[in-house]
Amino acid sequence: MKSKNGVNRTLTVLDIGSLSSHLWEAANILRGPVDAADFKTYIFPLLFFKRLSDVYDEEFSAAFDESAGDVEFAQFPENHRFQIPDACHWEEVRERSANIGHALQKAMRCIEQANPDSLHGIFGDAQWTNKERLSDALLKDLIEHFSSLDLGNEHCKADILGQAYEYLIKKFADLTNKKAGEFYTPRSVVTLMVRILAPQTGETIYDPACGTGGMLLEALHYVKEHDGDLNLMLGKLFGQEKNLTTSSIARMNLFLHGAEDFHIERGDTLRSPAFYSGDNLAAFDCVIANPPFSLEKWGEDVWLNDPYGRNFAGLPPAKSGDYAWVQHMVSSMAFRTGRMAVVLPHGVLFRMSKEGEIRRKLLEMDILEAVIGLGQNIFYGTGLAPCLLVFRDIKPTEHRKKVLFINASKEFKTGRAQNELLPEHVERIHRWYQEYRDVEGACRVVTLDEIRENDFNLNIPRYVEPVIEEESMTVDEAVENLKQSLQAAYAAEDRLKELLIREGLLS
Repeated sequence: MKSKNGVNRTLTVLDIGSLSSHLWEAANILRGPVDAADFKTYIFPLLFFKRLSDVYDEEFSAAFDESAGDVEFAQFPENHRFQIPDACHWEEVRERSANIGHALQKAMRCIEQANPDSLHGIFGDAQWTNKERLSDALLKDLIEHFSSLDLGNEHCKADILGQAYEYLIKKFADLTNKKAGEFYTPRSVVTLMVRILAPQTGETIYDPACGTGGMLLEALHYVKEHDGDLNLMLGKLFGQEKNLTTSSIARMNLFLHGAEDFHIERGDTLRSPAFYSGDNLAAFDCVIANPPFSLEKWGEDVWLNDPYGRNFAGLPPAKSGDYAWVQHMVSSMAFRTGRMAVVLPHGVLFRMSKEGEIRRKLLEMDILEAVIGLGQNIFYGTGLAPCLLVFRDIKPTEHRKKVLFINASKEFKTGRAQNELLPEHVERIHRWYQEYRDVEGACRVVTLDEIRENDFNLNIPRYVEPVIEEESMTVDEAVENLKQSLQAAYAAEDRLKELLIREGLLS
């Protein structure tokens, strides 16, 4: 196979291990001049640029062979998923030895302009021309490092590239623990949320705080794993993300996983939602999100007279947007089929004043199906234990006027820096949710009347009492324990007397 400029290409299929380690080495090249928090700003656009160029070469080669060597035919736009203008191919940038950053920036902008419907702004706003940070020598090293791998479809399947991409996202999250919560939700938590929602073939899926797109991708994987027709998922994924770099990464992430015809918009969801139908918000079958916890300056001024009526249960406090996200998501659920899962701090369960009133109205609407308390320190950037709230537009008959409380606070594996929700924990929590019944020390189905008696407080320990294990002990063992305790107490008293006498405080 030959590339756009005629270079012979040998077929070596990449595996996840070798690709992941190679990509991580690319990040290591940036160490020093570039802060770890900014690695993703440069690595992901380069990875995507290389992928586009290599896939273009494959398409060119196939069309070239099909037309018996007609170069003009091989260059027809119809033969390529994405267009790469002249002088904007990876190999053409690779030939540069000076002002490499300028060449990279120009190539990326021209590719965006050549594909306005799908790639507009996808490379983000990295300052490639800043030579104090990115010298020509450093960029040359990076480009040569990437050039040693062929990232075309024949050499690197979309699933493998997507997994490696997710690996990088997690590694960058590990490096930047404090900021990682802004764009990364632990995959195990995402898996649990998606399994609870159980998206079906052809259903729409929406994440109003989509970060790098992990929840949308997990939903797509769920459909695929359950023998769904992915062709019926075209145009069914929707996400909005405020951060420019993160929204660009989400789009690249979906493309690199082989997803097509999705909708990722950049913008402030609470102030200016991107998806609507006429004068109303667009409605989706599955709504899922891990929004920023207790966001300040979230848009209270806009919500005073929200044109979409998202303050239907009340105006959230100015210094915490948690219930703004909840009401936005509830407003985005489709009639009858709509369901949602959202990650929130535990405070939403019991904080009073404005939030207490909103909580009361939501409960009286009878759309809250489950409250799930997770373990501490499983999220980046916070040691606090989060909770999941599960809503349905119309609950099953047997769940109406009831809420399932699940105490899953002990369901994790302790780690040095971060605790981890393992597959067996996810399986157990999901089973509790599905069975929707009382389990001693773990779950309890509570009536709305009981919650009302508790002033609509949803704090899980009010409803799920821990199991207190009773020790079995004989009378003789109990007497012996008492004797030992008394002896220890007398010994401690004698030592205290000696100390007081020595210090002259006791004669």
